[in-house]
Amino acid sequence: MTRGTYSVDVGSQRVELPLVSLSENLALALLITVDMGVAFVAQAGSELAEVLRPYDVEVVATVATMGIPLAIEVTRSLGLNQYVVLHKTPKIHLSDAVSEPVRSITTDAPQRLLFDRARVSAVSGRRVAIVDDVISTGASTGAALRLLRGVGADVVTVGTLVTEASLWRSALGADAALVRALGSIPVFRPDGTGGLVEDWIG
Repeated sequence: MTRGTYSVDVGSQRVELPLVSLSENLALALLITVDMGVAFVAQAGSELAEVLRPYDVEVVATVATMGIPLAIEVTRSLGLNQYVVLHKTPKIHLSDAVSEPVRSITTDAPQRLLFDRARVSAVSGRRVAIVDDVISTGASTGAALRLLRGVGADVVTVGTLVTEASLWRSALGADAALVRALGSIPVFRPDGTGGLVEDWIG
């Protein structure tokens, strides 16, 4: 960690992530896929696809919006054509959406995951991989698992660029065994002298 960044290996790629304070007692290393560039996400998506390939995935699902670039690259690398998106923002085509409550570590207010009923047939009875940029508390992943299983999907694996600390393990319970990641990062706590120390528990 140097001057407000944290260095992490995401698969074969080393990146410097900015450290951002979430509160006076907690800081995060932010991996924002839409800021990482096309080449980074293409390489990471290809590498994550190879990790997920043994699970015979038929459909990739992701949570908007940061997971979308990764889902596209994983889908492409697996030789698939269709992917589905679980939204957090209401849109006109989601007025009758299947929904599931969720609360994210980076969003203060409760939200709902929304899934277009017209896309249910794309996942029902099929082998699905949930793909997201970061798994932190496990809240979004858990909500995605409940929603997709509720519409008949067989979720066979969960892929992510990085896991953050380890709260997600207890939040997901037995489903934590589904998670495959290209890297891992801690959260950060004040060290009492103006600096930060790594916290791998969360």
